[in-house]
Amino acid sequence: MIKSLQTIVLGGILSLPLFAAAAPPNILFILADDLGYGDIACYNSESEIPTPNIDRLATQGMRFTDAHSPSTVCTPTRYSLMTGRMAFRTGFRGVFTGVGGPCMIEEERLTLPGMLKKQGYATAMFGKWHIGMSFMGKDGKRVTQGGNKGVKMVDFSRAIPDAPIHRGFDRFYGTVCCPTTDWLYAYIDGDRIPVPPTQVIDTTPLPKHPYSHDNRAGMIAPNYDVEEVDLVFLEKSQGFLKAHVKQKPDQPFFLFHSMQAVHLPSFPADQFKGKTKSGPHGDFLYEMDWIVGELMKTLEELGVADNTIVMFASDNGPEVPTVNAMRRDHKHDGARPWRGVKRDQWEGGHRTPFIVRWPGTVKAGSTSGEITSLTDVFATCATIAGARLPNDAAEDSYDILPVLKGEQGEKPIRPYTLQQTMSLAMSVRRGDWKYLDHKGSGGNSYSAGGEWGMKKYAIADNDPDSPGQLYNLAEDPGETKNLYSKYPEIVGELKDLLEASKKSGRSAPERGE
Repeated sequence: MIKSLQTIVLGGILSLPLFAAAAPPNILFILADDLGYGDIACYNSESEIPTPNIDRLATQGMRFTDAHSPSTVCTPTRYSLMTGRMAFRTGFRGVFTGVGGPCMIEEERLTLPGMLKKQGYATAMFGKWHIGMSFMGKDGKRVTQGGNKGVKMVDFSRAIPDAPIHRGFDRFYGTVCCPTTDWLYAYIDGDRIPVPPTQVIDTTPLPKHPYSHDNRAGMIAPNYDVEEVDLVFLEKSQGFLKAHVKQKPDQPFFLFHSMQAVHLPSFPADQFKGKTKSGPHGDFLYEMDWIVGELMKTLEELGVADNTIVMFASDNGPEVPTVNAMRRDHKHDGARPWRGVKRDQWEGGHRTPFIVRWPGTVKAGSTSGEITSLTDVFATCATIAGARLPNDAAEDSYDILPVLKGEQGEKPIRPYTLQQTMSLAMSVRRGDWKYLDHKGSGGNSYSAGGEWGMKKYAIADNDPDSPGQLYNLAEDPGETKNLYSKYPEIVGELKDLLEASKKSGRSAPERGE
């Protein structure tokens, strides 16, 4: 059995090589939404959708094959990316909608952009936030009502006190929650909504297809077009890059480009409709890839591509109706080769693409099987920027810079990795062994049919009386054979490991003062 968390992480204290001799690199982090491991050609040889720009990014950098989103849904993953801390530690369940808040990130907590800002970086975010914001009513109190009723209670002349610009970003332009399926369809500029919503969205003229049924009947602003939001985000990111490089060429920047694509509904902009042979969702994937290409093109045109670290990832696996329809109609499997999809604790719910390009440091065309989590972006960027993290920050973040530089030793950097669902169901991965501290998927229904059911993909549990699941991913990557009862000692060790991590409040090593 595991005696203590300290014995697990002994010797794993972060090294902090400082980059004092040269100017620190710029950082561009691109986050796709609901993008599966099998949605990208360089990850799936059987993919039906061309993704030339992301494939090119992989040939110019490092492609991770065992990278994971911290959660199987968006809100907790985004919290974990911004804080380096697993979101289950906050106790928050589910995801935000409408004007739900407050912000999950506590005011005093060090964030990824806040840390980089202290190191002299200009910080900007454009796109989807989805970590909660506080909207004030005419009485000056935070609106707590959900749905359109809550949106109509908001006094849009009042500032949002916990917007991204109050959590480490110098600039923000984007949306509070999911840009095209929410109760609030309006753009936030800084901490205000300059063009408030005026009416309920009219979905009559919008496309009708198997990927278009996820629109909430929310309130929409006059300047908001649900088919153009990703192009708006792109324009804002490009504008920031051009202005910053022109005005402050010696100051490094951190740009977080947070896409709507490819979250349902799949509404590609007009210029991308019909670009693939794989329907509207295939066209949407094509648009997402094109946006990555346009961001890279902008870096190159500005002459900063060689001094910019580009990271590309997804917040979780592909959505249920998307997978069902794409498998059926277009022979494309966004979760391939894994079991499970978004919301599921199985690999397809959280094993996602992760690509890092850094010319001169990351070997072009390299591949890494190192197990990593998006929580690790925080500690890695801290080392790159020369920051020393306090012990009360990034509690679940490991520095993977040695992996990027090709200098890691024989032992994995991470002794183990945690995962969570929106219901706070947990799993822990150590080497080839993966323990799920619950029965079933932890997310979707595998007894229901229809577009939101996964009954046709159900696999009977060979150990149905066990309270949890244990898989050896080296021997059984499809998670088809539950070994819970066969290896009780391993179950005990991993369960102890999980409980120790919960009790200690961290999975990363202590960093001292």
